[in-house]
Order: sequence, then C-alpha cells, then structure tokens
Amino acid sequence: MNRQRNSRMCFVCGRQNPVGLNLDFYEDPEAGQVQVEFVVPDEYQGYPGVVHGGIVAAILDEVSGRAVLINGSDGDLMATLKMTIRYRRPTPTETLLTAVGWVERPGTSRAKVAGEIRLPDGTVTAECESVLAHPPQEFFEQWEAEKPYWKVYE
Repeated sequence: MNRQRNSRMCFVCGRQNPVGLNLDFYEDPEAGQVQVEFVVPDEYQGYPGVVHGGIVAAILDEVSGRAVLINGSDGDLMATLKMTIRYRRPTPTETLLTAVGWVERPGTSRAKVAGEIRLPDGTVTAECESVLAHPPQEFFEQWEAEKPYWKVYE
C-alpha cells in the first residue's frame, strides 16, 4: 500500500496540529480503498470509553474523501457537500480501529464515496456515504500557500 500525503494543520491528518489525531492514510489501488489504523485516546470521548460522534464523523469524512485521491493528483481534491452517517454501535476509545474509504461512483465534478470504521474483529461501528464536489476556485488560491506542507512526512 502507498502512503498518502498529510497536511500541516488538518485536525485528522495534520502533522503540526497539537490537538489533532495525526493519522497516516494508505491507499490500496488494487482494492480501490484508503485505509488507516488508529487508536482514539480518551481525550476525544463523548461518553466514558466511547469516541465522540463528531470525531467519528471527522475520521469517516477524511477516509472516504481521500478515496478520490487514489492514483490521483492535487487537482482531484474534492470537498464534502453531503454526508450521511450511521452509528451502528459505540466506537471505543483506547482500542485499535481501522477506517476504510472507497469511491462508489466516480466523477469529474462530483463523486459518491463511502467509508466505515471497524473493530479488530471486523465489526463495523460506524459508516458513511458522502457526495463530494470540486471546491470553488478560491479554495485553490488559498491552497497554494499550503502546498509545500501537503506531503508524505517521515
């Protein structure tokens, strides 16, 4: 699997975000999936021992949205227009989890993606379906200053 790029301050993948999750995402072009293994610390709980639903949503948004970047370029970046989440069971903190994302319907201006978070035994704790679209030109103008930090970090 190939490691995808990280950013500087993204809450989920940012390397310099002191309160972020600092996750590393890997793409599997053959499977058409993006994956990440991670442990969410108790600091991000909603209820004791349970990951806050907003954190679950952020991870699902990131892993599913990154699926459009498999074998792609910066021009393939998209933003979430709509995301539907189904919380199937509590997602535990302090537990090794895996998130997986994939493209369900590719497109040049819009795409439909999906993702899920799994326990070590494969049980799905949460899943999402999202519609992505290319951001407006203003996004890419602001993105220019961030491009040097959008890279694979050691």
